Amino acid sequence: MEVDFLLIGQGIAGTVLSYRLIKSGKSVLVIDQADANNSSRVAAGLFNPITGRKMVKTWNADLLFPAIKPLYGDLEALLGKQLMYARNIYRPFFSIEEQNEWMGKSCDAEVQDYLENVRTKPLYEEVTDPYGGIMLKNAGYLDINTLMDAYGDWLAKNGRLRNGHFDEELLKHEAGKWHYQDIKASAIVYCSGLGAAKSSYFDWLPFAPVKGEIIEIESDFAPEEIINRGVFRITMPDDRIRVGSTYSWHDLDEGPTDRGKEEILERLEKIVPSKAGKLLSHRVGVRPATKDRKPFLGKHPAAESVYIFNGFGAKGVSLVPYYSKIMLRLLLEGSEPEKDVNISRFFKYI
Repeated sequence: MEVDFLLIGQGIAGTVLSYRLIKSGKSVLVIDQADANNSSRVAAGLFNPITGRKMVKTWNADLLFPAIKPLYGDLEALLGKQLMYARNIYRPFFSIEEQNEWMGKSCDAEVQDYLENVRTKPLYEEVTDPYGGIMLKNAGYLDINTLMDAYGDWLAKNGRLRNGHFDEELLKHEAGKWHYQDIKASAIVYCSGLGAAKSSYFDWLPFAPVKGEIIEIESDFAPEEIINRGVFRITMPDDRIRVGSTYSWHDLDEGPTDRGKEEILERLEKIVPSKAGKLLSHRVGVRPATKDRKPFLGKHPAAESVYIFNGFGAKGVSLVPYYSKIMLRLLLEGSEPEKDVNISRFFKYI
């Protein structure tokens, strides 16, 4: 079998990049080990334009957010599934000072595209928000599991997916082509999350994996808005409530932990008291984050036609639609990504 591009991994990065390549008329084969995609599958899929403790516009938001709905909308049309759920995000104020600060910020042109309104009174009696809160728009979540399952089926039906472990030792370069088992490819792209950190081609890149735990509960309080303060609380289409997430740079090899669950529940109690019902699930994933919190895009400095599209961490749903376009230009036109995401910024570590 001969293809233009062999992609390693069908997480959110491999899914979107392979779609863009196929749409551009290129032949693609994806090799995927499904149980290695836990970081994508456990992720809440949240896209949130105003983030962090200081509540600032997320890095490159004005580039990232216009690309989100068109890309996932195209995939919805291709797969015949609803994948994207536009939802406002409500962040309660914990002090009058926060309320005053956002009353002032509300006139700032920088946030106008993402700020629905500033509330000075409580939104719901179930929520701890005596000073109101900010309501964010152009936000929501992506049903990542449905996307990956449906798109994986579509790839398989079109002969573009191989399930199983990728053994890099079997990879050979001969006569300008990469050979792997019965496959010949003109180029290889590593989209395999933390798997790429074990590759002999990219083990020098400074991955900084982050463990995240997430729970699902039953609750009779199921607002349409996503409530986000310390933890996010999302009402899913089946009325389950998804709550998370923890962030840990340690104990990466442990599975779900009692301390992680208790941390989530304690933070939830601060914003929605006494509404944590029966625990339905508790899962964990390790995100392929990076030292500088910017993704890895680029071509290997020595190996012919070996690329990486990786390192999207907890914000993959927001980052991948835009940066997959940048990666496509590199693969098809040789146009180098900007310095802050280009792996050339780490060439000194090889």
